[in-house]
Amino acid sequence: MTIPLSILDLARIGPGETARDSIAASVELARTAEQHGYRRVWYAEHHNMPTIASSAPAVLIAHIGTFTSSIRLGAGGVMLPNHTPLTIAEQYGTLDAMYPGRIDLGLGRAPGSDQNTMRALRRDAQSAEGFPQDVLELQAYLAGKSRIPGVDAVPGKGSQIPLYILGSSLFGATLAAALGLPYAFASHFAPQALEAAVAAYRREFRPSEQLDRPHVIAGINVAAADTAAAAREQFQGTRRAFATGLFGRGQTFTDEQADQLLAQGAGAHVDQMLQYSAIGTPGEVRDYLDAFVRQVGVDELIVAHHATGEARLRSVALLAEATQAAHA
Repeated sequence: MTIPLSILDLARIGPGETARDSIAASVELARTAEQHGYRRVWYAEHHNMPTIASSAPAVLIAHIGTFTSSIRLGAGGVMLPNHTPLTIAEQYGTLDAMYPGRIDLGLGRAPGSDQNTMRALRRDAQSAEGFPQDVLELQAYLAGKSRIPGVDAVPGKGSQIPLYILGSSLFGATLAAALGLPYAFASHFAPQALEAAVAAYRREFRPSEQLDRPHVIAGINVAAADTAAAAREQFQGTRRAFATGLFGRGQTFTDEQADQLLAQGAGAHVDQMLQYSAIGTPGEVRDYLDAFVRQVGVDELIVAHHATGEARLRSVALLAEATQAAHA
């Protein structure tokens, strides 16, 4: 496998941890990714989720940028209907001024939250319908070609920060193709339409100033460890976290209670979400990813390492070493 590897950092707050702990762990993750040659680290905007600390990706990126020197950092993504395009152009323009040539801006149209939180964000339920127009307005600010006379993004004007369209359906694929932008598919948790969306994007792609050919990024889960048994246990922790997050109603579960929840029916739903997961020793994970790339036809993988602490950093290192060794 010779395609680039990137990381999606979900900024999880583990049991007994605080947001401060999560942010410190994100710093270490980015530093480890940089040391091992990953292309980028992205952070997704989520709201009102007690186990996720990435509600403000721009602030998180600004912090992590001070501890890294070369790896690209970005939003994967900003939920654009929650914001005005000018605000996002200014935020990411500021980041680009701080870390020139290192900032990415992935854009999604989901709320990143539930209905009550959407109201708290002052977001109208119909705001997602204007997503294509909002993308164009944002793109114009960053290109220094504002669509609103007399209004510029400062910082941001002329920065040409690369945009990416995120999605898990044909809508995002066809929009990315029409605008000539890279497309990132959320197959790490919403795998159903992956191959159809990639095919539609490649078929309908039109070159743009940013991109002359299609570029597909696919999300995938990885649990790499020195032994297959350790990797399976690591992945079982991921299954528990998904089950309790989705069906636990905010309660704290022991491992035994989470396993019972999985056995009572949550497991089938969780396993469907985690369909694309590479689990095992470095060689086993590499072989799985090679097959995935051939099957789907992607240009870059963005990997979610769900383990915590040293196990996550070890997974990051083992994956990088395995893929580099295969092509040395």
